[in-house]
Amino acid sequence: MLYRTTAARSVLRALQSSNASVARSALSNNVFKAPLTSSARFPVRPTTSPSLALAARKPVTTALIRHASTSHKDGEEDTDMMAGMKAEAKVIKDTFSLEAVPKEALYLGMAGVIPYLATSLETVYLAWEIKTAAATGDGMLFSGQSAELLLHMLEPVQVGYGAVILSFLGAVHWGLEWAGYGGKYGYKRYAAGVVAPAVAWPTLLLPVEYALISQFLAFTFLYYNDARAAAAGRAPAWYGMYRFVLTFIVGASIVASLVGREQISGTLTSEHTIQDKINALIFLQKKEKEEAEARKRAELEDAE
Repeated sequence: MLYRTTAARSVLRALQSSNASVARSALSNNVFKAPLTSSARFPVRPTTSPSLALAARKPVTTALIRHASTSHKDGEEDTDMMAGMKAEAKVIKDTFSLEAVPKEALYLGMAGVIPYLATSLETVYLAWEIKTAAATGDGMLFSGQSAELLLHMLEPVQVGYGAVILSFLGAVHWGLEWAGYGGKYGYKRYAAGVVAPAVAWPTLLLPVEYALISQFLAFTFLYYNDARAAAAGRAPAWYGMYRFVLTFIVGASIVASLVGREQISGTLTSEHTIQDKINALIFLQKKEKEEAEARKRAELEDAE
């Protein structure tokens, strides 16, 4: 019995030791088999240092990253540029918008600059005809003399219409003062209505070039005054931009007329200046006085 018990214990110990050894051998086989198995499945590569491997892969990786980042940035820049351009276009549109201007004032104001624009374009065309006739001997539609005659007839129309517009712009401030728009300002606002015609009408006596330059300066000054009035609340808020658009058209017309006349300054017959007109008036008065004295002497001689 004792023998059997001792034998059974020996067998149990042997089994336990064998199981432990098997487990250890299995674990070791699993640990060391993995590299062997992986090396058997894939071809054996020469071992390199991590720095060399990184250096070998870095150009490709860097190029890919650079391409991805650059393409992304280019897309962002294009998007930002388009958004910026749209924003700037919107700002320009809102700045020069005339939506707040009453339709009647807008239509009549635009129609009011048409005669001035038409006379300017006609001046440029007639100047071209005169220059062409001087170079080739004849113009396209008019002869040189006919074009020059038409140009001289057009000059008082353009200058006179400019004087009318300036006087009208000055009278607007009288109306604003009577309406009490933005309050009462008295002589300060009445002055704009007085200065405009005081400057405009004497330009009718000046030579055309000087008259146009004077009116250009007067239009610019009145626009500056009107823009300040609108910003200060003495005129409607839309009046400043409304005046800017109309003044721009008139100013461009004046510049075009001056440029056209400059092209024929050497071929155009000189007109009478203000000094010539004054001298002619003095001569006529002197001549009339001499004729009156001559008639008196004749009457006295007849009486004797």
